[in-house]
Amino acid sequence: MAKITVEEFNAILRDEVPWAFEMGMHADEIGRGVARMRLPYRASMLRPGGTIAGPMMMALADACMYAVVLSLIGPVKLSVTTNFSIHFLFRPSPDDLLAEGRLLKLGKRLVVMEVTIHSEGHAEPVAHATGTYSVPPPKA
Repeated sequence: MAKITVEEFNAILRDEVPWAFEMGMHADEIGRGVARMRLPYRASMLRPGGTIAGPMMMALADACMYAVVLSLIGPVKLSVTTNFSIHFLFRPSPDDLLAEGRLLKLGKRLVVMEVTIHSEGHAEPVAHATGTYSVPPPKA
């Protein structure tokens, strides 16, 4: 069972990560070691050439990793990204972006995850990211 609910995670985005909330980013599902998030399409997400800008996909992937981490350890807000890598695979269509994150390894201080991003309604992934989060030590 996840240690944070969708509602609790979305409240963290709303109250403490306002830029993500203002973009419309939100979790749709959270389970233990897995999360699904959505970034609703807006024309302002486009870069020259008419494709969704890479930083939009990067922000969604990182937020999805945060949801995966919190699903494992609960609302420990000082968990932070220590490593992030992304591969852009296909040009995203002008639709909502959907991210699916999953745990690869849970250690004492580090959590390693991967996220696959799709354009809604399309089978092929548009991006694949891996990342590591640092988990603060438990309080004595």
